[in-house]
Parts: sequence; C-alpha cells; structure tokens
Amino acid sequence: MPKATVDRIEDDVAVLVVDGQQVTRALSTLPPGVREGDVVDLEAGAVDARATDALRAEVRATRTRAKRGKKPPPTGNFDL
Repeated sequence: MPKATVDRIEDDVAVLVVDGQQVTRALSTLPPGVREGDVVDLEAGAVDARATDALRAEVRATRTRAKRGKKPPPTGNFDL
C-alpha cells in the first residue's frame, strides 16, 4: 500500500482511496496537516506534494471539460 489519496476526513478518521478501494485509518497515523485531496506516501509517512499537485491539476482539467458547452443555470424568479 505505497500511495493513497485522502478522500475525506471524518472526526479522527481518514478515508483513503488505495488502488480504487476505500480504506480507513486513524488520522493520527497520517502526516500532520494532511487534508482532503492529498496524496500520501504511506511507506514514507509523508504527503507527496508533486503527486498531489498533479492530481489537483487533473481534477481541474476534468471539471473544465465537463463544463464546456453547458449553459449556466437560469437566474431570477421562476415557478417550480
């Protein structure tokens, strides 16, 4: 289990994604200051800043592609 992505943090538990599977770990076993979206090298016990930056860039690009060609939601008053 070399690298994991921090999916979310719930109280003192971190939910990690490792090879497509969700795994939970005590937050105290992860590097100090770890946050959602970080890629953690579990063997080294450190946040992999380069991998985290790459993942965030990939997510931004995917969101941009998903929004392309979509109209913004209507504004103003309307009845449902």
